[in-house]
Amino acid sequence: MTALKLGVPSKGRLQDATIEWFAARGIELSRSSFGREYAGEVAGIDGVDLVLLSAGEIPRELAAGRLHLGVTGQDVVREQIPGWETRVEELAEMGFGFADLVVAVPAFWIDVEDMADLDSVAAEFRARHGHRLRAATKYHALARAFFRQHGVADYRLVDSQGATEGTVKNAVAEVVVDITSTGSTLRDNHLRVLSDGLILRSQATLFASQGAVWDETAMRTRARLIERLSAPPASPANQRG
Repeated sequence: MTALKLGVPSKGRLQDATIEWFAARGIELSRSSFGREYAGEVAGIDGVDLVLLSAGEIPRELAAGRLHLGVTGQDVVREQIPGWETRVEELAEMGFGFADLVVAVPAFWIDVEDMADLDSVAAEFRARHGHRLRAATKYHALARAFFRQHGVADYRLVDSQGATEGTVKNAVAEVVVDITSTGSTLRDNHLRVLSDGLILRSQATLFASQGAVWDETAMRTRARLIERLSAPPASPANQRG
């Protein structure tokens, strides 16, 4: 018999929102009483083991089949799992953790409105400077696919795991591909999103692994869990009633 392994973010606002989301549906997730971030407990449904991981680790564990279910952002799943549609299934969009992955350019590039303009600028940039226009991002796979889709070739990706918005100001890159929620950080760094520069609208989502061991016990637990999660969420006053 296989206990169903559920991976949720180990800390921060994503963890808090995930716990609230499950609690509204009568399932209590709690951190280990021993204070270890990787351990937790589930109350309200039998046969589920809670695993606490960083949101970035959860896609890897889903793809490897070491988690049955996991909560993480759609952006990291699409970035980290090649052919993700055949390896994980989206069970529920959770209504929090919203962010847009976008292509942004310096605000003073007044003649660059869309990806076609960026393609022209990239070709001119290479001719003028002798090297390709640089795009800073941590989303290499998604950025590369999007640029290819729009026919942009004269560029190179610069890895940025920190404050990507600052790479243009710091002369590390000319363009950024980054996550934004309100756009305020981009504006603060004198960047603007191209008119057709939206790569992905992302939110926290409950995923199921296609490669996990789904024996009869795990499948029954999954069915019970989905039934519980499909019910209308309780109001805060009635969650424990």
